[in-house]
Amino acid sequence: MQSRSRQELQELVRQQLQVLLEQKNFQGAKALLVPVQIADIAESIEGLPEATQAIAFRLLSKEEAIEVFEYLDPSVQQTLLEDFKRQDVQEIVDNMSPDDRARLFDELPAKVVRRLLQQLSPAERDTTALLLGYAPNTAGRIMTPEYLSLKENMTITQALEQIRSLANLRETIYYIYVTDDARHLTGILSLRDLILAQPEQTLGSIMTRDVVFVHTGTDQEEVARTIQHYDFVAIPVVDAERRLVGIVTVDDVLDILEQETTEDIYTLGAVESGGDNYFQTNLFTVARRRVVWLLILLITNSATAAVITNQEYILEKVVALTAFIPLLIGTGGNVGAQSSTVVIRGLNTEDVRPHEALEIIKREGIAGILLGAMLGAVVILWAFFLQGNFLVAVAVGLSLVSICVLASVSGSALPFVFRAMGLDPALMSAPFITTAVDVLGVLIYLNLARWILGL
Repeated sequence: MQSRSRQELQELVRQQLQVLLEQKNFQGAKALLVPVQIADIAESIEGLPEATQAIAFRLLSKEEAIEVFEYLDPSVQQTLLEDFKRQDVQEIVDNMSPDDRARLFDELPAKVVRRLLQQLSPAERDTTALLLGYAPNTAGRIMTPEYLSLKENMTITQALEQIRSLANLRETIYYIYVTDDARHLTGILSLRDLILAQPEQTLGSIMTRDVVFVHTGTDQEEVARTIQHYDFVAIPVVDAERRLVGIVTVDDVLDILEQETTEDIYTLGAVESGGDNYFQTNLFTVARRRVVWLLILLITNSATAAVITNQEYILEKVVALTAFIPLLIGTGGNVGAQSSTVVIRGLNTEDVRPHEALEIIKREGIAGILLGAMLGAVVILWAFFLQGNFLVAVAVGLSLVSICVLASVSGSALPFVFRAMGLDPALMSAPFITTAVDVLGVLIYLNLARWILGL
């Protein structure tokens, strides 16, 4: 049988599911989903027309529905919640893992959240309220309280017995966290360590006391970097008194990394996402968010027109200079965008440290000189071929060298300046670098041309 990629299989399931639902062959649709993985079922339901998403979801057993619901996009979750009867909603939401439930509530209107909270069991309501009480985008907000903790005076035999009784109620059992009577985190051990130990040994004798943890107020991006750095499956979260209150698992980290990367890409493009799915956001909201940045860029770009108007007499005497303005500012913008992109990405991944700023700027400046020299030599020949005026060609070439150096230095320096000001370096995005280089590039070009041509 021919092998298929994951995307092809998902699309095939979605198409077959849609056909079966349109034919009202519900038994066939239900049978189709039996061998399909939970995550792929969620993808298939998301790809269906909105009118049939609820029908497909209702074909699942209660256990499957709860798992599939956690994988769905928040917008699809909201649509399904509106279609369900109150009892259906209560069972699904009440059985969700606490961190996924808190993430869902973050996306829902406050009125709906209040209603759903009232429907939860007392224990789940308290757990959800606890998570929602922490600041957004922190370890406390994304953690799950469904962790496994034991006391260090327990023997291996006692520990294994307790793990067997609690395993189904915990999100992960690969790490066992050890606490004292006051719930202070004192150690950690893996399930492997537990299995290999002697039955009469105590947890305190085999656990690792040097535990890596994060606090409830730690930024979620820092949590993700910590898990990535240590190759953890999960990391413990403690409060101000180092009491264990939850864990953040690697599946949550993957969601965080995707979310943060998406936000950085939007910011680099001067697009305000607002944390929403861009392609599912109302068009008027999209336009309102984008127009602000575009108006700022429009106003700043008018400075380029002002420079050209101020130097108009030079262009009137040597009209050939006008033809090369787009070439120069376009190249300068591209060089600046390249430099800013690599520096911003380096700062986000911590491959570049703030104290390395001067070294990085110097490196990019040298790169700008090399790029300018190579591009400038080509442009001099090309400009002379087009215009037949050697002095104009030299002015264009030397201007390109200067603009490349300016763009490289400014593109690498401004993200460090923004970081020092406590702002997101991604705000110094390609459009802003391009605008700044446009204005200064035209100014350099026209003044250099005036000096070389003796005007």
